[in-house]
Amino acid sequence: MNWDQIKGQWTQLKGKAKEQWGNLTDDDLDRAEGNRDQLVGRIQERYGIAKEEAERQVDDWSREVG
Repeated sequence: MNWDQIKGQWTQLKGKAKEQWGNLTDDDLDRAEGNRDQLVGRIQERYGIAKEEAERQVDDWSREVG
């Protein structure tokens, strides 16, 4: 699924994101609003991982939800 689609369906996909990254709060997900870079930043912050790893996880997740 591309990010335009994810952004358009963000309300429905927040639950799937929460399942994938349980450390993210509802506020984190609300602030991301389907924006890939925002989501990557929140994952980096909550999990203490490198940007490249967070980007890989987000890209893998976006393919799975599509």
